[in-house]
Order: sequence, then structure tokens, then C-alpha cells
Amino acid sequence: MNFINKEMTIIEILNKYPETIEFFKSKGFKGFENNLMLKTVGKISLEQSIKLKKLSVDAFLEGINDFISHNIETEDITLKNSEIKTNSDISITGLLPCPVRVPLLEGFEKFKKQNSLNISADLKAASSGLDWLKESIKKDSSNISDIFISAGFDLFFEDDLMGQYRKEKIFEDITGITEYNKDFKDLNIKDPNNYYSIISVVPAVFLVNTEELGNKKFPKTWADILSDEYENSISLPVSDFDLFNAILLNIYKLYGEDGVKRLGRALLRSMHPAQMVKSDRLKMKKPIVTIMPYFFTKMTGQGGPMVAQWPEDGAIISPIFMLTKKNKKDKLENIAKFFASKEIGEILSHKGLFPSTHPKVDNKLENNKFIWLGWDFINSNDIGKLINYCEEIFNNSIKEEE
Repeated sequence: MNFINKEMTIIEILNKYPETIEFFKSKGFKGFENNLMLKTVGKISLEQSIKLKKLSVDAFLEGINDFISHNIETEDITLKNSEIKTNSDISITGLLPCPVRVPLLEGFEKFKKQNSLNISADLKAASSGLDWLKESIKKDSSNISDIFISAGFDLFFEDDLMGQYRKEKIFEDITGITEYNKDFKDLNIKDPNNYYSIISVVPAVFLVNTEELGNKKFPKTWADILSDEYENSISLPVSDFDLFNAILLNIYKLYGEDGVKRLGRALLRSMHPAQMVKSDRLKMKKPIVTIMPYFFTKMTGQGGPMVAQWPEDGAIISPIFMLTKKNKKDKLENIAKFFASKEIGEILSHKGLFPSTHPKVDNKLENNKFIWLGWDFINSNDIGKLINYCEEIFNNSIKEEE
């Protein structure tokens, strides 16, 4: 639903939807607290304001309308799904990607009603972080939720967290999917032990500021990013732990300790992806390349200096995992199949640009490659300890540069 259009003025929008001030701020709009400035700037059309910021009008309109829609709907949907029912038959816990959380919860609410299911669900936005989720994981497997959904490696493989239950073999992939989407061909992304389900992935891509590129070679591969040419020139999503850990692990696997050191030396600054899309407007030294989730590239303006580049050697991916308890297979099977369905896959892929593993979803990718950590590597390493080790190498290389 479109709540606003490009002809409306900023003052009209703020009067009708005051909560959108946060959205405007996140896209680089300033001075709204100054009434005099707002009376002047706020009188021009939204379209003119967006173009002055060199942002995509269509993408901005889609984003702000989604923001309003989510703000209206999220509270009610969240309350419905987070209600704790002591007599619930099934419990679900996890983190859902922010851009698609509301449509996913809407679909889930509809599914529950159609199937008359008594479920306790606590599915928070990924931006809330993992700390609360880690606290909910007890040493006794009988106390953990029946289904877990989240992205990243540390939660699912650390021995102090879900890793301990993997060793006890209490999980089973009950989605019924035997072959993943053709976009993941030859990656062997399906768990050979049949413990874990992967329903989607978060790809890391490059956003290149061509105004800052100078005589440097346009970066098309991860090797380019790690070259001496790009020292102190890169912005990384350090605060996005799921994706950052995936980047660290894959760089370590492909390039060893030296690769992780080079990544640390390449770091100019850490940014949230929402900041990355407007990094060309920073007053201080600007990153030449920002490494970010694929979703955020849709917020860049057409014809501006920021150019998205899918790495030619592959976008490093952070999988969105789903774990389901084996001893409740009969009760959980239909729910697992729902979350792994084409319907959910299309929401993830088409609305969030999180490519789905479902074989019948068209991810609308043009033979773009992925870099996947691999089950052999996962199963032969203590992933939790390796993440900590890579972080130490990365942080030390930053200190050496300083």
C-alpha cells in the first residue's frame, strides 16, 4: 500500500506520519528539528528532495512506504506472535531479516489460522541482535525451542550454544527438499548429515564510490579488495555480526591468516549498511568500497557515483538456517515445510533480495556466483573458536595500521 507519493511535501509527510523522521534521518536528511529550515526545505516536493540527495526516487518511495506499513503493522503482528502460551504445542524462536520480517509474520499468522495451530513464536527482527537468543539456549535440550531460525554461523555451531545439540543429533532437516535451487549448483550447500536446513542466504557484495576511485583498479573480486592498493579504503559491516563473521571465515579459508590481516588493513571504517548507501556524502575521508548485504544496493540512486558490483569470484554468503527437533517431527513437519516453501522463498528473494534455496523460486540472478564456506570445512573446524581467532587477527591488524 502506498501511503505517500512523490508529489507530497516533506512537511505534509511529517505531519501525517511523524514517525518517518527516523527514516529521513537514516537517508541523510538533516535539520528537521530546526523549524525555520523545515519551513523552507519542507515545502519542496519529496521527489525534488530525493533527487537533491542523489537517491533513487522509486527505491526511496518503496522504502518509506514499507517503513510506514511496517510501523503500523509490526506492533499488532509482533504481539500476536510473541505471546507466550504455557500450553502451546510448539515453540519457535529466532531472528528474521528486517526488510521482510512483517510479510513473513503475516504469512505465518495466516498459516497458523488455516491449520488451527497452537504455537508460541518469538521471531524478532535481526537488528535486535543475538544476545537475547543466546541467553534463551539452555544446557538442557528439553528446554530449547522446537524450531530455530536465524542467519550466521556462531549461534548454530559454537559448542556452548547450538553446537552442543548438533553433537547430540537432536535436529533433523524435515523440509522434504532434496535438491536446492539451481543458483547454488555445485556448491553442495545441503547438509550431508541432514541436521540443518538452509532456507535462504544473505550475500555480501561491493558498493564502489567511483568518485573516490581515482587511478585504482575497479575492484571486481575479493582478491582485489585484499590487495595493497585498497589498504585503508574499505567499509565493512562489522556491526552486522552474521555477515561479518561469514566474511571473516571465508577469507580465512580462501586466503589464510594473511588474508584476514589484509582485510583488517583494508578497513577504513565500520558502518551499518543503511549508512553505507550514502557514504559518498561523508565530509571526512570516504571509503572507496563498502561491503554490504545485497539488499541495500537497491537504495542507491541511478546515475550517482555509487556502483554496485557483485564479486566475479562470488558473493560470500551468510546462510539463514532453520533447525527442527527430530523427536517432534510429526508436529513440526508442516511448519518446517511452510518456512522452506516457495511462498516464503519468494518473499525472501523478491522483497528482501535474500536468494532462496527453494528449487522453484526464480531468484532473478544472472549466473551470479556465491562463495560458500562448505560443510567439510564446518565439520572439520570448531567454528566458534575459529571466529574468535579470526576476529583477533583482524583487530590486531587494525591496531598495527594505527
